[in-house]
Amino acid sequence: MSRAHHGVIGEPMTAKGNSKIDTLTALPGIGAVTAKKLISAKIDTVSKVASAGSKKLQDAGLSAAVAKKVGAAAKVADKASVTVKKVASKAKTATKSTAKKSSSAAKTAASKTKTAAKKATSKTKAAAKKVSKKAGDVKKSTLAKTKKAVKPSKSSDGRKGSTLRVPRNVTDMPWFNKK
Repeated sequence: MSRAHHGVIGEPMTAKGNSKIDTLTALPGIGAVTAKKLISAKIDTVSKVASAGSKKLQDAGLSAAVAKKVGAAAKVADKASVTVKKVASKAKTATKSTAKKSSSAAKTAASKTKTAAKKATSKTKAAAKKVSKKAGDVKKSTLAKTKKAVKPSKSSDGRKGSTLRVPRNVTDMPWFNKK
């Protein structure tokens, strides 16, 4: 058995010889000699063999039985090839479409997130100002109430401190005299 005739395992088919011959010999009923006859008759692809009628194949040098068998096999192979190409094309188109949609959706989401962040920041700032203002108002009103309710004075009973604000009586407490 000759290794040069059969090729090396793992070697691409096109490296063995003529790719047109290899393509045609893949069909059942076609050997190297028959493939050469078809190529010389300018029937050098599977789709051309499929579209050629039995009469054309016989004119190329095939017998009637072989021409019928090869024609049928070529039609099946060509149909499968066309189907594979269509599916591959649709898959490629779908992949591109999905990629574009994903990119568009990502950009839209990023834009919406950025807008929402800006709105949230401005709302947060406004809320913080309101809380700060309210806290300031509460502090001022508490101080005002405290100042009105308990007057700082020196203790007459010997306690230290010039600004004691300790009520001497229940009536001096802020909660007692609510108006």
